[in-house]
Amino acid sequence: MSEMREDPRFPGVLIHVSSFVDQGAEIGPGTKIWHFTHILAGTVIGANCSIGQNCMIGPQVKVGDGCKIQNNVSLYDGVELGDDVFCGPSCVFTNVNTPRAHVNRKSEFRPTPVGRGATIGANATIVCGHSLGAYAFIGAGSVVTKDVGDFAMMVGNPARRIGWMSRAGERLGADLVCPRTGEKYREQGNSLVLVS
Repeated sequence: MSEMREDPRFPGVLIHVSSFVDQGAEIGPGTKIWHFTHILAGTVIGANCSIGQNCMIGPQVKVGDGCKIQNNVSLYDGVELGDDVFCGPSCVFTNVNTPRAHVNRKSEFRPTPVGRGATIGANATIVCGHSLGAYAFIGAGSVVTKDVGDFAMMVGNPARRIGWMSRAGERLGADLVCPRTGEKYREQGNSLVLVS
């Protein structure tokens, strides 16, 4: 950890010497930012986060407390992560639906809110303008093209729901009881709700 330094702008934050944090960013205590990462102005990152190698976050992105953002993830304007979100290696967020290099579409950026405790698997793609519910679980390599309900387990291209996941990250059976914690759930529309 000799290459990690505390930046005087952010008490309690460790930043690798190869990374850049622009003026105007905010970072909560206990967060670690690893190699070759760039945090742009206007970005707000919560406490106790881990930002992996070769990430780009911002501008105007919000990251909640306790998030883990693995290597090679870019979070663009419009992305907002709730607390305790896991972004797997090389997962992708977009922020405009019809990009062209020669057409300025910054006014068309679409928001992508991600609920508390959600997991996004490695190499998954989240098309902008869709919300991911709390504790949703997006399988590796999946392509999300519609809103995802709370606790939904999504896989494929385009991603479709194949089941439900508990808060503890366990796949739920037909009884909707978490095998790890004993928590009970019930279906409500396109989501689950915690009963007890």
